[in-house]
Amino acid sequence: MPAASTTLRTIAASAIALLTVTGCQALDDAGRAMGRADIVNDLAARMDRALGLTYSAEYQLGGGRTALIVQAQDPARSAYQWPGGKLTVTAEATTHCDAEGERTTCTLDAPPAANSKPSVVVFAAAEREGQVTPPMVMGLLTTAALDPGAVITQSDTTVAGLLATCVDVRQDGEHFSACVTGEGALGSFTGRIDGEPVELALSRYQEQVDGAAFELPPGAGIVDRRPDS
Repeated sequence: MPAASTTLRTIAASAIALLTVTGCQALDDAGRAMGRADIVNDLAARMDRALGLTYSAEYQLGGGRTALIVQAQDPARSAYQWPGGKLTVTAEATTHCDAEGERTTCTLDAPPAANSKPSVVVFAAAEREGQVTPPMVMGLLTTAALDPGAVITQSDTTVAGLLATCVDVRQDGEHFSACVTGEGALGSFTGRIDGEPVELALSRYQEQVDGAAFELPPGAGIVDRRPDS
């Protein structure tokens, strides 16, 4: 899975730089490449802006399960919660919680560097746990935009009451679709990750957050591995 070690704007810039080196392409090919670059750049710019927002986004997963992405500013902190797991990044710690049956264990590690964006750190760790993240979706879109054989269709819709831009991608026998809201939140994703079918859709979006989203689950066992613990 692609790591979220850089901002989405960097991903888009790289895609555009490659797409605009058209060389001896025919004009229609150049036009198609620029169209793809425009789509990728627009969605990446939205997601990049969203890294600096305060919001709570609840997602409906397959099988009736739910997931939650929460981030806040001043102080900057972020959390990603899914069935059986939770990741939280604050100024005090990077926390990974796992639930097995009725028991939850949370491991506290050192917080990220002061200049790191908590949401980027959370997304990178969530991807390693097999979760879908905005940077992951952006990476898939960039790969498709660079593939002249990929068929990319754009449309507009409403997701959880928010206006969103959607793309449908067919590439090398594979198919995925994704939507990004005007606010920059991931609106939906349907496709395969590492060969496994994945589906999520935004069900609720708020510009306020509950501070409890950054706290340890009640009754959780704690393993504190921070250097000063």
